[in-house]
Amino acid sequence: MAQLRVLAVDDELPALEDLSYLLRADPRIGEVASARDGAAALRLLDRAIADGRPIDAVFLDIRMRGLDGVVLGRLLSQFANPPRVVFVTAYEEHAVDAFEIKAEDYLLKPVRPERLAEAIRRVAVSADVPVEGGETDTIPVELGGVTRFVSSADVIYVEAHGDYARLHTATGSHLVRIPLATLEERWASAGFVRVHRSHLVAVKHIEELHIDSGKCTVRVGDTELPVSRRHTRELRDLLVRRARKARSAP
Repeated sequence: MAQLRVLAVDDELPALEDLSYLLRADPRIGEVASARDGAAALRLLDRAIADGRPIDAVFLDIRMRGLDGVVLGRLLSQFANPPRVVFVTAYEEHAVDAFEIKAEDYLLKPVRPERLAEAIRRVAVSADVPVEGGETDTIPVELGGVTRFVSSADVIYVEAHGDYARLHTATGSHLVRIPLATLEERWASAGFVRVHRSHLVAVKHIEELHIDSGKCTVRVGDTELPVSRRHTRELRDLLVRRARKARSAP
């Protein structure tokens, strides 16, 4: 399973420790480095590049002593292969700066675990961490009093049903008591992406992306699913990268 290497930067030690703890708890993240200021962050990033293990994403506070987060974010954007930037701040007024720097996300303190999970998902998609043929998972389902196991590799898409989720495969569907958000995190490395608040889709099963009059849908098998506006661009970019990679493969 490909995992992210990330750097947390905050000049307030309690906030830095809390953020680092939350990052380490996410299965998509393999390494978490930390820095108390922008200068130390740059040294860590340079060392990681020199060691051949570049940082994938920087979770960055904005208001810091010395080199602040906005200036550091602009510096990072000039790297030959810039890390993804996620701003983590108590202030809303820097959202325009984040947009200009093309930050992956903008989180407000105190950071909620579910929002951090969404930011990590965006970074993972941007970094192309969810790949086909990634780590598989199995879910136990009850069928007529018999427990069977459904592999994530056999699931085409998942549909939300409150605190439950319906797993759709080529041979049928199964209702399991697992929230969609949990499966989204759990199956990110297996190539699943969120396309709508109610749907999670295996990228390898997407046969067509259709955009008409601002509305976007994807076709998986015989099923057409809506794609919400917030997910349209990142899904399109992911599919374009996937197509380019397929064309360049020997």
